[in-house]
Amino acid sequence: MTEKTPLNRRQMAARVAQEFREGWLVNLGIGIPTLCSNFAKEVIFHSENGVIGYGPQVAEGEENINMVNAGGQHVSLLPGGSIVHHADAFAIIRAGYLDVSVLGSYEVAENGDFANWKTAGRKGGGIGGAMDLAVGAKQVFIIMEHTTRDGKPRLLKEVALPATARGVVKLLMTNLGLFDVTPGGFALREIAPGYSPEDVQAVTEAELLISPDLIQISGTG
Repeated sequence: MTEKTPLNRRQMAARVAQEFREGWLVNLGIGIPTLCSNFAKEVIFHSENGVIGYGPQVAEGEENINMVNAGGQHVSLLPGGSIVHHADAFAIIRAGYLDVSVLGSYEVAENGDFANWKTAGRKGGGIGGAMDLAVGAKQVFIIMEHTTRDGKPRLLKEVALPATARGVVKLLMTNLGLFDVTPGGFALREIAPGYSPEDVQAVTEAELLISPDLIQISGTG
């Protein structure tokens, strides 16, 4: 029997990066999504702090202290890249030019709702640019852990936390698999090594649809 091996952060980001298409304008949210720039080529990365056309994160000692992505990590500026005003970066989002925004989340519902700005019992919240990105991008992809630290499901029938946006998530990547968000719910397309669909369903509140072409995720990260 193959040992159950959840995907790590790099593997999750690398697999999502495979979904990008040449020439796309891609925004990467704070957290795991920022790692996608280490794996994707032939796309233009957009950061709401005003860096357009950046590349992989750079090694310690090689960084330009003034060149960071939205998560504060030092990145490289690719040929043709540019620095724009914060307001211009958001104008790009609000005008609908982003092909995809990749975000983290606390919860995702089977109808594509997601919640990523406020946790239970927290006063206030950290909205940031997520709401603009959620409604401004042509597509929204989510990368997150499949369960909470205490093992509770994050893939739900309905979000329990205050929603960031309704019905916008198209693709979901967790450490247990890759899911399309369809009109019928979460469709498990690819699965982490050693796991069965029953294993994934056991830690998922929503009822899963299983792709007839289900494959194991491999060769990432």
